Amino acid sequence: MSRIAGENKVSHLDRFLRLFAPVQGGEGTIALLMTLNVFLLMTSYYIIKPVREALILAEWSAEAKIYASAGQAILLLVAIPLYSRLADRVDVRRLIATVLVFFASCLVVFYLLAMAGVRLGIPFYLWVGVFNMMVVAQFWSFANDYYTEEQGKRLFAIIGFGMSAGAVFGGLITKQLSPVLGLYQLMLLSAALLILSLVLTFVADSRKKARAAASRPVKKEKMEGPGGFALVFRNRYLMLIALMMIMANLVNTTGEYILGARVKTASEESVAAVVRAPHMTAAELAAAEKAREEAVGRSIGDFYAGFFSIVNLVGLLTQLFLVSRIVKWIGVNRAIMILPIVATGGYILIALFPVLGVARWAKTAENATDYSLQNTVRNMLFLPTTRAEKFKAKQAIDAFFVRAGDVLAALFVLGGTTLFGLSPGGFAVGNVLIAGLW
Repeated sequence: MSRIAGENKVSHLDRFLRLFAPVQGGEGTIALLMTLNVFLLMTSYYIIKPVREALILAEWSAEAKIYASAGQAILLLVAIPLYSRLADRVDVRRLIATVLVFFASCLVVFYLLAMAGVRLGIPFYLWVGVFNMMVVAQFWSFANDYYTEEQGKRLFAIIGFGMSAGAVFGGLITKQLSPVLGLYQLMLLSAALLILSLVLTFVADSRKKARAAASRPVKKEKMEGPGGFALVFRNRYLMLIALMMIMANLVNTTGEYILGARVKTASEESVAAVVRAPHMTAAELAAAEKAREEAVGRSIGDFYAGFFSIVNLVGLLTQLFLVSRIVKWIGVNRAIMILPIVATGGYILIALFPVLGVARWAKTAENATDYSLQNTVRNMLFLPTTRAEKFKAKQAIDAFFVRAGDVLAALFVLGGTTLFGLSPGGFAVGNVLIAGLW
């Protein structure tokens, strides 16, 4: 990106950010705006993520959870073409606004349904998966479009810190606010943060247009042409990224099933069973069963709130102090190999020691690496692509192809449980083989 006169002046903010990445003069303010933007998006997501886990595991099971993950891929087969059509018709600013307002409105609708007593476990799980993938992918499309390849490789480590920090903050405040507000009220808080994120997007976009007008003609905003899926299948580079994401999510989602099964078992064991006394009426028995279900749900929610907080704290520290240095020392092509190595080691431990504590810490290492280093370097892969590829193809890869890994994981779990009777430890052995191949 060419610079206007005076932009090279190094500010105090630039000097401070140089502790974490090689920031050049005039880059600190926008980098901080982008960091705060993704911070709000991730806080919004992590506020409702424990809600999602509590609802589906309390109402259903770990198997239902992974099958629902596969269902998200089916929804994305519809959502991605619609997103591509919208991108063809509106500029970037309106595209982002439309998507964020839509998802914020959905949260309000879910809240009203919950207040009406509707069971939301599966529909809310499906929606959250689509919401998370599309909103985060759209933000990184915007960041890739804003920065040049050279700038992105330097600054994405700082922006990625916003993701890690938002995840940590979201987990922490959820654990504090959930007993006070209740699960469903957190949906409204999440919606409000989405709207605030939209305001920051407008600010960053306005600064971008002002700089472009002062240094060069503004690029064409609309992206008419092939849709996201067509762009991926026509480009070998994009197709390879898509295949990599399928493999990564197959391993991760199967690992989430392993952890979820351990958590549900431990939570049920920690809550006293319902005593069916002869004098109990059907209504009393139903009330006791409902109370126990709610207690199990709270136990699961508390576990995941704490789990997500630790995962994201480790990810935050990795993002802040290691990611930029790792990319500089070994390059993107080697840095992107670290996660499969971590995952392979983790599932070996889970297979050898099939207890909740081992599964928790192995998944902590895997997820923390995924959310920090892996997330940053895989987004760097889109820096040399075109604007249409950054928005439409990236949305297809980060949303649908990631969820395609969920479909494979669902088939893996379905076949493993029904045909072979695999235990969570058996699935860990399978993950060792898949991660090794990855």
